[in-house]
Amino acid sequence: MNNRITTIAFDADDTLWINEPYFQAAEKEFCVLLEDSLPQHSVSQELFATEMQNIHLYGYGVKGFMLCMIETVSRVSGGAASMKLINRTIEIGQELLQKPIELLDGVTETLEALKGKYRLVVATKGDLLDQERKLKNSGLEKYFHHIEIMSNKKESDYLKLLKHLDCKPEHFLMLGNSIQSDILPVLEIGGFAAHIPYYVTWSHEQHEDRLEHDHFMELSSIDKIRTHLIL
Repeated sequence: MNNRITTIAFDADDTLWINEPYFQAAEKEFCVLLEDSLPQHSVSQELFATEMQNIHLYGYGVKGFMLCMIETVSRVSGGAASMKLINRTIEIGQELLQKPIELLDGVTETLEALKGKYRLVVATKGDLLDQERKLKNSGLEKYFHHIEIMSNKKESDYLKLLKHLDCKPEHFLMLGNSIQSDILPVLEIGGFAAHIPYYVTWSHEQHEDRLEHDHFMELSSIDKIRTHLIL
């Protein structure tokens, strides 16, 4: 690993704490709710199509997911859905917003080892209030120099972050579970990136092609980054 790394950024959802399994459980419950209108797998496809159609409007996070569920209810039911069905859909989203924060293995130990030796940053997508709530409830705020809740994770978004941090790309390392969001854009701007696969990934974030790059590494768990850094 480049010994000039000064700043290490961490994705949050499914890198620091559990997230996608909660979304998938909520989606499963939603699909069951509409199975009188369509088979569950068809409801799931309709919901995903709605999310992709609206992502430029709503961005990422639970609130956008809730709006897409409501829109899917309306479309699948031909506009005839009862208020009881709509209300239960809203409840599913509200329950998702109140899920407990469960840190992934090795997170606290890794941050403890890196604190004071590197400038640590959270760089995550999602709804502002929800991500702030998660971070507060995680007990991890004390480890981070800066928190960046991003509307997207494209090259331009990372360049904006690096400008704010006054950090050159070659001094920057990003860790995350999404090749699409956490890895490829960072490599594209000349930074370093470490992929920490999570056992389940949202379809929109999946990347099947094998990746080889001088600035890229694959880790089996977050704590393995410590063997690649100067501590």
